[in-house]
Amino acid sequence: MADAALRPLRVLLLAHGFNSLTQQVFARLRARGHVVSLELDISDAVTQEAVALFRPDVVIAPFLKRRIPEAVWRQHLCLVVHPGVPGDRGPSSLDRAILRGEARWGVTVLQATGEFDAGPVWATASFAMRPATKASLYRHEVTRCALAALSQCLRRIERGEGAPAPLPPQPGARAWPLLRQAERAIDWSVDGTEAVLRKIRSADGSPGLADSLFGERCHLFDAHPATPQALAGALEGAPGAVVARRANAILRRTADGGVWIGHVRRAASANAGEGDAPLKLPATEAFAEQAAQLPELPVPLLRDAAEWDELHYAEHGEAGARVGVLRFAFYNGAMSTRQCERLRDALRALRERPVQVLLLAGGPDFFSNGIHLNTIEAEGQAPGGSAADASLRNIEAIDDVALEILTITDRVTVSALCGNAGAGGVFLALAADEVWAHPGVVLNAHYKNMGNLWGSEYWTYVLPRRLGQARAMELTQARLPQPAADAVREGLLDACFGDDAEHFMALALARALAMASDAGHARRIADKQALRAADEAAKPLAAYREEELTRMRRNFYGFDPSYHVARYHFVHKLPQAWTPRHLALHR
Repeated sequence: MADAALRPLRVLLLAHGFNSLTQQVFARLRARGHVVSLELDISDAVTQEAVALFRPDVVIAPFLKRRIPEAVWRQHLCLVVHPGVPGDRGPSSLDRAILRGEARWGVTVLQATGEFDAGPVWATASFAMRPATKASLYRHEVTRCALAALSQCLRRIERGEGAPAPLPPQPGARAWPLLRQAERAIDWSVDGTEAVLRKIRSADGSPGLADSLFGERCHLFDAHPATPQALAGALEGAPGAVVARRANAILRRTADGGVWIGHVRRAASANAGEGDAPLKLPATEAFAEQAAQLPELPVPLLRDAAEWDELHYAEHGEAGARVGVLRFAFYNGAMSTRQCERLRDALRALRERPVQVLLLAGGPDFFSNGIHLNTIEAEGQAPGGSAADASLRNIEAIDDVALEILTITDRVTVSALCGNAGAGGVFLALAADEVWAHPGVVLNAHYKNMGNLWGSEYWTYVLPRRLGQARAMELTQARLPQPAADAVREGLLDACFGDDAEHFMALALARALAMASDAGHARRIADKQALRAADEAAKPLAAYREEELTRMRRNFYGFDPSYHVARYHFVHKLPQAWTPRHLALHR
């Protein structure tokens, strides 16, 4: 959607939430020159009011859980994005495609009518399935195809054309009801690793796969295959037995191997009300007492990539021109205090490695989204716990990670964003010398949505040095998603390239290797060291940190509770009561 519009349109986005796809559509349409406003799907009356106020040429629903009101779709062109192939209908389309092991799947943009997912098809696009979670496929392949299909639709509208000729349904496509937990339940006595992974991935990130651990009902998320080497070091046990732990995950045997389960949500008590349900947490924290009794199976950073851990390191290239690649695949990009400490320690250890370029690759779905609000909320709910204290510990720990990156002066550092980054995760990336991303990446370089947080991670140093003080403040106050290509144009990022995350990483490694062998590398390092010394003399990093933390302490401990209220609403996924005014231009 990068090209300019033939005829600018007034586009109203109607969505259940401002999720990754909706953010992409919002940002891309605006970049193309359309006038775009958003209304969250709160009620039929609110939707009808938004349409009356904005008077759109087209209503686009990238992410809906309810039907568009008849009073709206009868009077206005309404296009719905459905994560399925033509003819496939129902709320669990992608879930079922994963469960069935489909080789290819697709996205369909159809016109809203009185029948769910059954209106005229305006555009469709397909993609090859890969072994990944539903959420990961949605963030990458579904989003990419949705943008391509919507681009086709808007071109037709800009030219004054209607829906294209009807498309035949794909063979086997049909109307499916909501997928029930019983349809993907694991039978640990017979299900092998591949089947277990497919079932958990089909429900990740929502609603999670209903199961039990240590005799308690729960939902499972974030599953990874275990190697024979890991199983050999674990306890013996029948299929279904939990036999070891590593980082935040527990190892559970399957009928033919094992899986690491990284996150769990324990079942709610019978009298739990809205907002009181247990949180999705790292498995070793959700079942802390039980996990503590398991043998720990640590692994080195530099190892075979098939051996799962959140952190992984590899080296490439010849001596004297080597590139180190550090991946930190934290679930949903959230970084708890413990995870930050592990990443900090990894960065310190890697200072001893003989590399000329250090590539910080984050995870496949997110580079980072900053501090871990779920673990903070859980600590605050614990007897004698304090969410304010937990927040401060977490922000100090992520500051330590940023400081490690900022003070690496004997090599070039590059943040390579395979996935989105938000809040402190953006500024963590900016601590590197260069920041690269692919066109599918979206940045949210602000904290204000979380109760007017001031933010840390040395953002008051790293952002103005790229954009200047005035633009830095404007960007953090605007609270708008920014596509990577736009971020490059204004200097926030250094490069945007590649077709997708996999292609991007291959190109990023090639670029890093060329950088490591460049004849001017030594001169670049000398210039980097001189600049860091000059910046430190002008204003020490410790001063930036203390100024930021002074403001953060007010957020955590001050009289204004908005951060704690916003965090509570976020982690418990409470429905929005209104659409934020910076998104709802019609209000």
